[in-house]
Amino acid sequence: MRKRSAFTLIEVLVAIAIIAVLIGLLLPAVQKVRAAAARMQCANNLKQIALACHNYESARGALPPGAVLPPDPLFGLNAHVVLLPYLEQEPVYRQAQADCESMPITHLAPPHVGLRTLVKAYQCPSDDRQAWLHRTPSGVVVALTGYLGVSGVGEEERPSGVIYVGSRTRITDVTDGTTNTLLFGERPPTPDYLCGWWYTGFAHTASEASLPVRALRGAPEGSSLGAAYQSCAPGPYSFTDGDLTSVCHAYHFWSRHPGGAHFAFCDGSVKFVRYEADPVLPALATRSGGETAALPD
Repeated sequence: MRKRSAFTLIEVLVAIAIIAVLIGLLLPAVQKVRAAAARMQCANNLKQIALACHNYESARGALPPGAVLPPDPLFGLNAHVVLLPYLEQEPVYRQAQADCESMPITHLAPPHVGLRTLVKAYQCPSDDRQAWLHRTPSGVVVALTGYLGVSGVGEEERPSGVIYVGSRTRITDVTDGTTNTLLFGERPPTPDYLCGWWYTGFAHTASEASLPVRALRGAPEGSSLGAAYQSCAPGPYSFTDGDLTSVCHAYHFWSRHPGGAHFAFCDGSVKFVRYEADPVLPALATRSGGETAALPD
């Protein structure tokens, strides 16, 4: 009788061990590729936002406001909304116009469909929370963003940046140079989803579409954001890494990418800025401060 060929138990165990080692080597490589792809897509999103800002400025004579003020019919909405036509999102923009006509209180849904509309251009793929709708503690279902305009250095009476409440900044107003002035940057939503609404919100301004690079305090006493925000340190907050467990990271730019965050500049370029650049960020945040600043290599 001819013997049947077969693997011995030892050979099977060796094969399993080799496969396990190969999988262990492959998984980190796959994760690195995914992280690199997400980082590239995130940078591309900010590039599209920067180009939309320039097209808006060409058509309207100024960069978009962080928050729309009356008598504009879109009062209560923000820079993300007014940029929609320049990001090939005309139907969402028309819906926002119609909803403002029927209900001026912009955080009610319905009728404001935009609160629950996911806009991919405003989502950083490194933070998968931004790809889903979320319910806040008060029961409002919202769509999120990880990108905010740069309003300046601190909570100034007259902000020194380019995107802030009621702003009408022209490119010619950026006398520090468009290559040296921040336009938009990254800041993930908070764990309670109260900060980071792309459509409108209640954090640092009437609509949380902008953030100073040095927020000087947490939420003021009596703020609708609640006690968790009021307990945050008074600041100023630096450009440093954050985490998704504390609401206090709402007060500074950071990202889910290791080592830093992407920023769009007023010339339309996008750069990955490392946290080591924190000392020069205030100079880069002003449009006409006269400072000399350069990012470290």
